[in-house]
Order: sequence, then structure tokens, then C-alpha cells
Amino acid sequence: MIDLKKDKFIKASLAGVFSAFTIGILTLITYKTELGLFLAASFGSSMVLLYGFPESPFAQPKNIFFGHLLTAFVGVVFVNFIQLPIFMIIPAAVGFGIFLMIMLDVVHPPAGGNPIMVIIGSASFDYLFSPIITGTVIILFFGVILNRYILKKNYPQQK
Repeated sequence: MIDLKKDKFIKASLAGVFSAFTIGILTLITYKTELGLFLAASFGSSMVLLYGFPESPFAQPKNIFFGHLLTAFVGVVFVNFIQLPIFMIIPAAVGFGIFLMIMLDVVHPPAGGNPIMVIIGSASFDYLFSPIITGTVIILFFGVILNRYILKKNYPQQK
């Protein structure tokens, strides 16, 4: 008989350790090198999907990469080109980002918060490269290594 509590404990432990490791690498690169910013708040919730539920369609590399990139891009466009008060621009950007993720089949729920961060921080297009592109590439690198090669999971899932 399978001990479900033990399996859940192991799954949760591995997800926690791998999440801390991945975010730790991004933090180390951000604060101990001159390479730039590699952290976005939404990356923390990406860890929940990537390591806790890698079988989810929302945790697949295409969704993680393009979901983050698309919604951060929407935030940058809105904050730099749409002249509305912040209480209007934030919900409009979040809604449009979610609309695009669904339409383009790259839904990654944690990315839904990116326009908020981008607009509050008045980010420029540089934000798309660092931390969004560079950070998600590093996240996906560790996600594939740990899920596929260490845990022997079917990640990324093949359609």
C-alpha cells in the first residue's frame, strides 16, 4: 500500500528544496555579480507549478517563458505608451495580458502579476531581457535538469 502522506511529504520537500535552489541561484547572480537583475516576484509562484505540479500544462516551458514575456511586454507597453491614471492602467494591462495568454495558448498563471510589477516599477523594455528572458531561461534550465534528469519525470510533457 502506498503511504500517501509520505508521498505528499516527499513531493512537497523536493518542491521546496528545488524552488529554494533555483531562486537562490537567481538571487546570487543578482546580488553577487554585476550581471544585472534576475529576479521577478512572479518567479516565486512559478516555482509552485514547475516543481510542485510539473505535469500541469501551465508549468510547461512554452507557457512559463512566453507567459512571462508576453505579460511583462504588455506591462512595459502600457506604462510607457498608455496615458491613463495608474488605477486604470494596472487593471487594463493585467486583463489584456491574461487575454493574450489565453488567445496565444501560453497561459502561466504566475505571469498574470507581471504587468502590476512592471507598471509600479515604471520598467523599460530592458526589463524584458533582464530579469524576464534571462530569469525564465535559468528557471527552465534547472526545471528540466531537476524534473527530467534527477526525478526522472516526463518533463517537459510531449503532446
